[in-house]
Amino acid sequence: MRAIGAFTLLTVLFVAAQSTYAVKIRGQYLESRTCDVYTGPCFANGEMGLVGKEAVMAWKVDEGGWNGTDLEGLSVALVLKAEKTLGNDGIFPMQDGWIDSVILVDENASDEQQRALVAFVRQSAADYTKNVKQIERASLTLQNDHSTMEGVFEAGDVAEIRTRKLGDQDCICTNEMVYYQPLADVHYAVPAYSLKQSYAGDGLNCRWSTEGSRSAFLAIFKK
Repeated sequence: MRAIGAFTLLTVLFVAAQSTYAVKIRGQYLESRTCDVYTGPCFANGEMGLVGKEAVMAWKVDEGGWNGTDLEGLSVALVLKAEKTLGNDGIFPMQDGWIDSVILVDENASDEQQRALVAFVRQSAADYTKNVKQIERASLTLQNDHSTMEGVFEAGDVAEIRTRKLGDQDCICTNEMVYYQPLADVHYAVPAYSLKQSYAGDGLNCRWSTEGSRSAFLAIFKK
């Protein structure tokens, strides 16, 4: 009886521990910047402060929710415009100056889900959501294939990312590395080639469209 009691107690403690560290939310992440994130240090140093001032970040919830609200199947995105180059190089923090942002929320979200998605983005990208200029609903889709590194994000006619796997033909100086880290706290981030990244909205008083750069990350997120 004592052995059974001890086993039961250990089982309860194990389940409680698992629940304590259970993942609340998980899903896919796709990001693209207006500078190469996979590049040689000399190239990056020569461009610093001149490019990489814009970015599109997108999340799709595969499972779970936020603040007690189920968000499975919904997407949300953050579009950034900064004074200088965004992010960090893994060694020194960048002096990116002022940052304006726009949050794009899945049009299929209820009002409650919209509030939860916005709260999730604000927590996931706290440094980049201090000056949100606009929160806009859009038709959002996000699909990542981690085996081929093909990522597709679409926000109606407002924003877009399309990627492919980096190949030998994308190596320019033979000294490339993941120079910049992802802007969000994510897992298993792998750099990819941006076939296209664009923003055509009105919230940032600027628009851009870039093609053909080593500027993207595919990853997963979990909290």
